Amino acid sequence: MRNQTTVTEFFLLGFSEVREQQILHFVVFLSIYLAALMGNFLLILTVAQNQSLHSPMYFFLANLSLSDVCYISIAVPKSMVISMTNNKRISFSGCVMQIFSVVTCASAELTFLSVMAYDRYVAICHPLQYMIIMNWNACVQMAAASWIFSLMNAVLHTANTFRLQFCTSNIKQFFCDIPQLLMISCTDTTANMVVILIETIIVDSFCFVYILASYGFIFSAVFKIPSAQARYKAFSTCVPHLTVFCLFLSTAVFSYFRPKSLSSPQVDLLAAVLYTVLPPLLNPIIYSLRNKEMQMAMQKMSKKMFSFHLI
Repeated sequence: MRNQTTVTEFFLLGFSEVREQQILHFVVFLSIYLAALMGNFLLILTVAQNQSLHSPMYFFLANLSLSDVCYISIAVPKSMVISMTNNKRISFSGCVMQIFSVVTCASAELTFLSVMAYDRYVAICHPLQYMIIMNWNACVQMAAASWIFSLMNAVLHTANTFRLQFCTSNIKQFFCDIPQLLMISCTDTTANMVVILIETIIVDSFCFVYILASYGFIFSAVFKIPSAQARYKAFSTCVPHLTVFCLFLSTAVFSYFRPKSLSSPQVDLLAAVLYTVLPPLLNPIIYSLRNKEMQMAMQKMSKKMFSFHLI
């Protein structure tokens, strides 16, 4: 029988071994991280503070921003610590938590985008029944179901990944990611690939097709509206969500479904940065710039804050 060593910690990939580049990486990631936190927390605060935004669409948007805050907080702070200390170690339990958190947040991102597509479909295609269908009880249930599904999905993939034995502790990524862990496994990963394939076909594909079908019905209904102003107003509520969905879809496809000919350590690193950093950073910007109600609410809140005088 061959000797087997139990892996108790992993070593993550740094962005550079040159000190100047490490400092540059730290500064860039810190700026991005703070901007993402500020943007998402500002969006959540704006929705919470403004009565005019207490509607299903903004309720789901606040949940999406909460998942974005968690998403970007999984890998970026640890990567900044690696750059400053050059200590690439991550404990086994720390790696487990990163996998669990990444899957939870990615699943929440997809499910909330699907729920938001349903919300826009009901609002535009069935406006007279909107308040009946999208009542607060239904909204809370859909949000709870999204988070519960995301947590259960994370438990499944985390348990399925860490039942494996690993040949080495070197992960060729700046955070713990399932594909990279499968690459360093000594155990047969067929069951893992089957689970991932089944989920991709049943869950992920269903959500993508559902969102696209919803917007097919939405655009069909909008084009039938006789008033140009009404058409513009309907489109203005859909464009931010559709833009966020396209951003999420493009980064996910590039990261996980690009051909092997485009795969290399540098490209894999870039892809990981795209799907862990870009959506949380750009989502609040997209909704702030493309949504007039959000802009007005933010202006109102900022005037209220900055016009406050101590007496």
